[in-house]
Amino acid sequence: MPSIDVVIPALDEERALPHVLGDIPRPPVRRIVVADNGSTDATVEVARRHGAEVVCEPERGYGAACLKALAHLAADPPDIVVFLDGDYSDHPDELPLLIQPIVDGEAEMTIGSRATGRAERGALSAQQQVGNAIACAALRLLYRVHYTDLGPFRAIRWRTLEGLRMEDRNFGWTVEMQIKAARQRVPYREVPVSYRPRIGVSKVSGTLRGSVSAGAKILWLLGRYAWS
Repeated sequence: MPSIDVVIPALDEERALPHVLGDIPRPPVRRIVVADNGSTDATVEVARRHGAEVVCEPERGYGAACLKALAHLAADPPDIVVFLDGDYSDHPDELPLLIQPIVDGEAEMTIGSRATGRAERGALSAQQQVGNAIACAALRLLYRVHYTDLGPFRAIRWRTLEGLRMEDRNFGWTVEMQIKAARQRVPYREVPVSYRPRIGVSKVSGTLRGSVSAGAKILWLLGRYAWS
């Protein structure tokens, strides 16, 4: 079995993290890194208490937190890295299903699709559903890849991720990964996953400003890479 590490970006998730960390199957997971993104609650203490390694990234941004965690892992990188949200909207116990196509050699990247899986009522906001549909349609048109979601629950081989040279530090992290993977013809699979309403209030889809900013960034990245 390849080595598997999990990255969890987190901002004020002290209530959700015990559930997330408790549901991650170990094995097969070797290490869990929680990237604290400037929490003002007990996120750091809770993460350490439940066996996670913690890195702190004060610059607010999903991508910034992910990049900090990856820099931490680089000294002893896994074969596969899994990205998972810290709000308990994803189902961490489905991780074995997510990584299986990579373990079997069928893919180098997998995306957990909430669109083809089971999303509970109210788990995905209307703006999330519309934004995902537009972005996936653009990816299909520009790169002939058939995604149904930009879901945060995803897995990728470490060496493949290194080759993508990820840069985005905020809302564009997920779509940047999928754009660059499409440009490099990385073998991928979508895996149906479950999704539930998060614990607490979303910092992105839970606010009008966050939703607009995320949508604008995704469209900007699609346009930027299409132009280049």
